[in-house]
Amino acid sequence: MQAVFFLLNAVVSFFCTLFLLRFMMQLARVSFAGQIGDFVVKTTNWAVKPLRRIVPGVAGVDWASLIAALWLQLMMAGLLLSLSSVELAADSVGTLLMILMLAVRGLIRLAVYILIGALILQAVLSWVNPYSPVAPTANQLVRPILDPLRRFIPTISGIDLSPLVAILLLQVVLMFV
Repeated sequence: MQAVFFLLNAVVSFFCTLFLLRFMMQLARVSFAGQIGDFVVKTTNWAVKPLRRIVPGVAGVDWASLIAALWLQLMMAGLLLSLSSVELAADSVGTLLMILMLAVRGLIRLAVYILIGALILQAVLSWVNPYSPVAPTANQLVRPILDPLRRFIPTISGIDLSPLVAILLLQVVLMFV
């Protein structure tokens, strides 16, 4: 049973990551023309396209991708609670609120991990291969986080410390979520 739950969790996490990445890329106005963008679009279209008929994008925000990620997290949280051996003292409304809270918490944590991964990727690529095809995607994705920090944190001997500060701040966010 543990192996089945592990595999199910891995598949749900993979697709939630892709849905959130699609949402975040569109929010940050990242081009979907590259390899990563094309991969994300092709692996999430099966759920996002039908959802767009019900949940339209508003103000350039792809709500269908976020709803798809939330839906998967809700299903996973519900399964986790139903398989848990802990006896719940809550009524059905309390249980639904608990499932919703677990799903939203999971999405926030996953979004923070995506940003941390993108920051690390962007920092490493800036040193090793700034002309990599992945570099523009990573740069555009983390720009909304790094630009405000760069106003306060000067580069020292040509080294930008803002990704390090951003990762530390995101780690603090993880402590509270």
